[in-house]
Amino acid sequence: MAPHATDAQGQATGMIFTESAPRFTVQSPNVTYNDETVTSKYTYRTTDINVTDGKFVATPKETIYDFKTELKVGKVGLMLVGLGGNNGTTVTAGILANKRNLTWDTREGPRAANYYGSVAMSSTVKLGTDSKTGKDVNIPLQSLLPMVHPNDLVIGGWDISGMDLAAAADRAKVLEPSLKSLVRKDLAAIKPLPSIYYPDFIAANQSDRADNVLEGTKACNEHVERLRADIREFKSSNGLDKVIVLWTANTERYADIIPGINDTADNLLKAIADGHEEVSPSTVFAVACILENAPFINGSPQNTFVPGCIDLAEKHGAFLGGDDFKSGQTKMKSALVDFLINAGIKLTSIASYNHLGNNDGKNLSSQKQFRSKEISKSNVVDDMVAANSVLYKEGEHPDHTVVIKYMPAVGDNKRALDEYYAEIFLGGHQTISIFNVCEDSLLAAPLIIDLVVIAELMTRIQWRSNGEQDWKSFHSVLSVLSYMLKAPLTPPGTPVVNALAKQRSALINIMRACVGLEPENDMTLEHKLF
Repeated sequence: MAPHATDAQGQATGMIFTESAPRFTVQSPNVTYNDETVTSKYTYRTTDINVTDGKFVATPKETIYDFKTELKVGKVGLMLVGLGGNNGTTVTAGILANKRNLTWDTREGPRAANYYGSVAMSSTVKLGTDSKTGKDVNIPLQSLLPMVHPNDLVIGGWDISGMDLAAAADRAKVLEPSLKSLVRKDLAAIKPLPSIYYPDFIAANQSDRADNVLEGTKACNEHVERLRADIREFKSSNGLDKVIVLWTANTERYADIIPGINDTADNLLKAIADGHEEVSPSTVFAVACILENAPFINGSPQNTFVPGCIDLAEKHGAFLGGDDFKSGQTKMKSALVDFLINAGIKLTSIASYNHLGNNDGKNLSSQKQFRSKEISKSNVVDDMVAANSVLYKEGEHPDHTVVIKYMPAVGDNKRALDEYYAEIFLGGHQTISIFNVCEDSLLAAPLIIDLVVIAELMTRIQWRSNGEQDWKSFHSVLSVLSYMLKAPLTPPGTPVVNALAKQRSALINIMRACVGLEPENDMTLEHKLF
């Protein structure tokens, strides 16, 4: 793990690399380093297909891009919508525990703070092959490019419940009591800002938590301006270079897409000013973040990013990412379905049953909110099915059913039961049943960290086509975050990729391109041709 530079007051100012930390340089005429940036000239190789009378003609294609990555990370703030919920208290306590290198007693013995479950902090990537031994050289993913370290994040945010985070952690019942006691003082010092509360968008059973809300129950310009002021104040008072906002609050119902209301940026802004009933709280947060140029990530399944919201982000060059954390059951599903279909096995039905007892489960016991989750969980297999025309003819799709039940007794220990039924050779069948017990918030918290760390990195990368003079940022919709999300948001008109291996490969290979390295290559021809 790379150390971090600090100023005279001990505040983090950004990542530095020393000889003791994993580091590398790329020796290539296509890569240039200076104190502020690393610039690469990268040849992107794809294959164009021309289809004529059912015949395919494949033509290799090369496109040259320049990438420029700012090396200084700066000081980053994370504002959570739903700060006092299970995920908010868990990720805050986890960062505090890691920052202080805490250990605590459990029934199974002592445990130490870690970032297990974070692809950025706890996974490795193949850098290349050792020229002397022929063995793969693997480095931490976080070493590919400078990234904000989670320990350096400044955390704040909003919640409809006014509990301080120590009391909220007691209510959530996620953390070990011995760990909670070690961070209680720090958690008690954090109190959420008042949030917006539109009762029509979340379950009625959440009303007893809503004691920390701004006046008004429909969208309005006053709410947008108050949230913008909160972001500015948080940034200023903490001396931050940038703020990233992430929604980890209740699942909302889907908003209706209405022409003239939320279909364009101008119409959406007018709808907010008019207090239209189909503008959700999460969309109001997204608009406020866009106008403040603070990246906004949606960790719940509702359609926060209505067409007008994406249009507004594109016009302002602001970043969005979503939707819905891909943590336990759905991550398993996207990995297993990817494996089975790529193995030529025809899935014919997938039945997924969940029961959980946390507040997320309580909110999802309402049918409108459950429908948002059902959509995000069900669509996770679509692109993998569409990619195999041998197994699935046009319009054919596996039966896919998702059930979620609220069972308070199990708390945050969600039970997920899945049955995969498939057709195999000569009309035979295979059934795979999985019983997955997921500590829900302990899986979601590392995803929050990954989403923030990667989103922040993407704000420091620019690109241009070869020969162009002007640098551009990535598209406003950060589809590179899809590895962490159930229902990945993509730029309008581009395909959705939900296959887990493809998502991780895209993330890593974009980072490799920024330092002038070819995509990961596992052909190992150097060992096969002799």
